[in-house]
Amino acid sequence: MSEHLLPDALVANLPKSVLIFGCGYIGTALAEVLLAAGVRVGGLTRNVEQAARLRNLGAHEVIVADLDSEAWHHQFSSVYESVVNCVSSAGGGIDGYRKSYLEGQRSILKWTTGRSIQSYLYTSSTSVYPQDGGVRVNESTDTSDAPLTGQVLCESERLLADAADTFGAWYVLRLAGIYGPRRHYLLDLLRSGESVIPGVGDYFLNLIHRDDVVRAICTALSSDKSATSGIYNISDDQPALKAVLAAWLAEQLGLESPRFDPKCVSPRLQRRGGRMPSRQVSSAKFRETFVWSPQYEDFRAGYRDLLGMEQV
Repeated sequence: MSEHLLPDALVANLPKSVLIFGCGYIGTALAEVLLAAGVRVGGLTRNVEQAARLRNLGAHEVIVADLDSEAWHHQFSSVYESVVNCVSSAGGGIDGYRKSYLEGQRSILKWTTGRSIQSYLYTSSTSVYPQDGGVRVNESTDTSDAPLTGQVLCESERLLADAADTFGAWYVLRLAGIYGPRRHYLLDLLRSGESVIPGVGDYFLNLIHRDDVVRAICTALSSDKSATSGIYNISDDQPALKAVLAAWLAEQLGLESPRFDPKCVSPRLQRRGGRMPSRQVSSAKFRETFVWSPQYEDFRAGYRDLLGMEQV
């Protein structure tokens, strides 16, 4: 993760201290950037190895605990200006979603009671949108028919919105499909020699590079204005058909374009015709509100960087 990811003007307006809940792929990258910017960082994770990595990065204090419990509520000794909840699913299907996203959110909000929190940011997902057929969706698009996992995310978003008066500012960032260093399934599949990809390639993928997620989080945290509070989509605004992405990656690797096999998919995807819903996610609201644009303007820019970094 580059120490120079953030412009100086953004660094100058960051909170002096941030407590990160859920220090996985995004949380750890965020911690690294904040620490490089001189921010005092605390963290909570259920992963002992991640905790050790955070300490090695220089985190002020790190607690290993289950987010949905209240056992950790009295373990942090420092005061923090801002909170970031970027927890991921604990596994176990819908119950894991409720444990991590819903009960975890409830636990953090209870912990914030009586504390002066400047800003609270929660990373949700664009999977809350049930729309199909390639339609364009934004933050005002109806989510009432979201799948069960999406309904859990929406409920956890509402918990934060209902507590809005407690914080100086609050943000829900609905993240598109995240890719980046060590997280590129299609690329790994093609590198392994596979010429057949499970499922179909005729639906839109909405993507965002890990580094652009981190910069979006830091951009919101640096705002500290209640007028900017609310729900925002975070994507590169360049949705691409899965088949187009796979063919481009194959070309970069000097391989023939792979074919898709709709019969070789999980039962869950089989019920959806071998594909996820096809929609185009707009991040115009975040771009306009925060004068933000992604460093990697589309998947080609992001994967070119990954291919170069990994010396393919």
